[in-house]
Amino acid sequence: MSALPDNAPSVAAGDADPQETQEWQDALQGVIDQEGPERAHFLIQGLIAQARQEGIDIPYSATTEYVNTIPVDQQPKYPGNADMEIRIHNYIRWNSMAMVVRANRHSNVGGHIASFASAAALYDVGFSWFWHAPSETHGGDLIFFQGHSVPGVYARAHLLGRLTDEQMDSFRQEVDGKGVSSYPHPWLMPGFWQFPTVSMGLGPIQAIYQARFMKYLDSRGFIEAGDRKVWAFLGDGETDEVESLGAIGMAARERLDNLIFVINCNLQRLDGPVRGNGKIIQELEGTFRGAGWNVIKLIWGTNWDALFLRDKKGVLKRRMMEIVDGEYQTFKAKDGAYVREHFFNTPELKELVADWTDEQVWALNRGGHDIFKIYSAYKAAVEHKGQPTLVLAKTIKGYGMGQAGEGMNISHQQKKLDFEAIKRFRDRFSLPVADEQLYELPYLKFAEGSAELSYMRQRRMDLGGYLPKRRGTAAPLEIPDLAVFDALLKASGEGREVSTTMAIVRLLNILLKDRKVGRHVVPIVPDESRTFGMEGLFRQVGIWNQEGQKYVPEDHDQLMFYKESKDGQVLQEGINEAGAMSDWIAAATSYSVHGVQMIPFYICYSMFGLQRTMDLCWAAADQRARGFLIGGTAGRTTLNGEGLQHEDGHSLVLSSLIPNCLSYDPTFSFEIAVIMREGLRRMYQEQEDIFYYITVMNENYEHPEMPAGVEADILKGMYLLRRGQSSDTRPVTPRVQLLGSGTIFREVIAAAELLKNDWGIDADLWGCPSFTELARDGLDVQRWNMLNPLAKPRVSHVESCLGDTRGPIIAATDYVRMFAEQIRPFLNRRYVTLGTDGFGRSDTREKLRHFFEVDRRWVTVAALKALADEGTIEREKVAHAIARYGIDVNKPNPTTV
Repeated sequence: MSALPDNAPSVAAGDADPQETQEWQDALQGVIDQEGPERAHFLIQGLIAQARQEGIDIPYSATTEYVNTIPVDQQPKYPGNADMEIRIHNYIRWNSMAMVVRANRHSNVGGHIASFASAAALYDVGFSWFWHAPSETHGGDLIFFQGHSVPGVYARAHLLGRLTDEQMDSFRQEVDGKGVSSYPHPWLMPGFWQFPTVSMGLGPIQAIYQARFMKYLDSRGFIEAGDRKVWAFLGDGETDEVESLGAIGMAARERLDNLIFVINCNLQRLDGPVRGNGKIIQELEGTFRGAGWNVIKLIWGTNWDALFLRDKKGVLKRRMMEIVDGEYQTFKAKDGAYVREHFFNTPELKELVADWTDEQVWALNRGGHDIFKIYSAYKAAVEHKGQPTLVLAKTIKGYGMGQAGEGMNISHQQKKLDFEAIKRFRDRFSLPVADEQLYELPYLKFAEGSAELSYMRQRRMDLGGYLPKRRGTAAPLEIPDLAVFDALLKASGEGREVSTTMAIVRLLNILLKDRKVGRHVVPIVPDESRTFGMEGLFRQVGIWNQEGQKYVPEDHDQLMFYKESKDGQVLQEGINEAGAMSDWIAAATSYSVHGVQMIPFYICYSMFGLQRTMDLCWAAADQRARGFLIGGTAGRTTLNGEGLQHEDGHSLVLSSLIPNCLSYDPTFSFEIAVIMREGLRRMYQEQEDIFYYITVMNENYEHPEMPAGVEADILKGMYLLRRGQSSDTRPVTPRVQLLGSGTIFREVIAAAELLKNDWGIDADLWGCPSFTELARDGLDVQRWNMLNPLAKPRVSHVESCLGDTRGPIIAATDYVRMFAEQIRPFLNRRYVTLGTDGFGRSDTREKLRHFFEVDRRWVTVAALKALADEGTIEREKVAHAIARYGIDVNKPNPTTV
């Protein structure tokens, strides 16, 4: 056996023939030297495939060495003036720090320094060389900025003259209308920010679905996507949020090569290390590569290149793999002498830096701070085809903050720096601030006409203009008249029972066939199309798949077979509510992102809509989404046969919390037609930044014709369906006002018959499709009256409806009492609400409505009790009614069982 050369890999334990092993390794090295690494990779892959065919167990390894993916000899030449760019970057660093520290000297509004300090170079290279603004020649790239890094984005905009000193000084101080928002908030800065991202995990999943929707629009001929990219910046700690990684498999499956994730791996969460005992970069590489992504590791900066060349034995790479992240964090919280002692801790490692000073050792930089390495990684990412790309960039949290927070657990909370820390920051980045100016923290600017300012502007002009920037309108759509939905305005016909779900589907079909808006409709369903009776859309418009349908579906011989196509309209998400909601957001913001108005209908299943995705619903509101959210199989008692985690009794309360969401609980087809036509007009003609949440049920019943002249009242939330049979000129006749929505309005209507036939009491019937809109109107009127005490008081809609009526008011819905309770402040007489408070459970609708005490008999008893409390009827009538209807007075309260 021959002696092994000095640079031979260590002999593996149990190696029966080290000489043969060495011969194989020498052969591989020969291929690399003579034919290149690509050929060597091809041969190894072929050997692995052959071994597996022979039954040899070779497990897949999704991780590579702890070094940069792109070696030095494959780095492209940097295209710009690096010295000038670094000087510009240093100004941006200073101004972002100054903005946060200045804002906190006279307030406690907070702010973050450390996150942008770690990511500054990652953003700067993107702004200078990669990120296109919308222009005549390019549709524009989409950038999801990490929320905690926005001070740096503001600092860049300020240098370019897009933000004033006053705006910078009003960071996080927005009430007076001068400030800039704490994080990316399109609602607060509608001309600047595109995407809200600081609710961690929502940026990544939204970026994935924006990239997918870009492919959808391209497939269907609305846009030419070209080389447009979606860039999502997130932190390594953020990847612990389930939404961050939950859809990465879909991104690879859909071959979203227009998607680039950049994970800023500064190894720290908000309180401490992300993986103190592990290696987050290796973990994320394995996760993403295993999911089918192209992964580019950007770990070490240029100053390490010389050491890698010196290392002929691979000891440096082995040491890098040994060290856990908690140690890497500690290294950067210390100094060069500490790194020399604890990193270069063997004779072989010490020899590598024997002729280096501690300052040189300390200057060994990480790849995420090196513009040359970043440019190489980004260039490779944008040129990669067929897969989404992940860039794993290793950085230092609080980079440049020194003892005030660099690499320290406290760095995320730092918002104030003392004089010495500011002085060290200035010196480290060679900034032109005199000692006597340090306390003032002046904003640094480049003079008009200076080389630096001209350079900054030219880089952006070459890429189409300034970013971030948001458009607020697109070409309006021509919305059909209400008459187009005439079939929904008329009675369904005797014996013809339909559900409000089917009314929505019918309306959707009418829209899809409309020549002006039909192709703009985007139906979105999370694997429940057949539940909602929407399977007819499969054949009618198809399910979108950019690869078409490569198989013959099992049901191909049936009328409504499962059809996927490249130009399909339906987005069918599987069992994935967060994905469906992200799809909806992408379509609902298409007017802004792509300049094309799309009309999304996301039909969710019961409480698996708003309850499961409320954070995304709030993000949709922030970014001024427009579209329809449809709560299918809604109501706590309509979805019989399901149970506690299905039956929805509170989504309308959740929707009421979103200021620009208009929510309705219609009972009849004509209500749906009126509400949705008005929504189309407001969102797609007037281009109001609102969206709609509409609940529909799967209970079939006959629908009446729309009463004359109630359209405006329906939209306001309350209309008169029918007056009681007796004349109001006979005040001796007891009378009540009965209110209802959804399917329970039908129980209310039936209660009116019981009251009349069994007890001789008249009832006026009021449909209340939106207690939420009634409450908003009432609060607005109440506020106006408070602020205008000398003017004639205004009257809310609910007051104007009930003002000339008499008798107590009873409201019943299929939702918790809080829903109907919203209007209590605007009623000046007895008001009783019935609702479905408590846990849902399986049973028939009839039994569920009795259990929750919202059926016709409970409504009748509630009305009689209210009349008795007012002294209009004797209390004995209430007791008789309870006995007559078989109500058990010892029945437990449904909220307790």
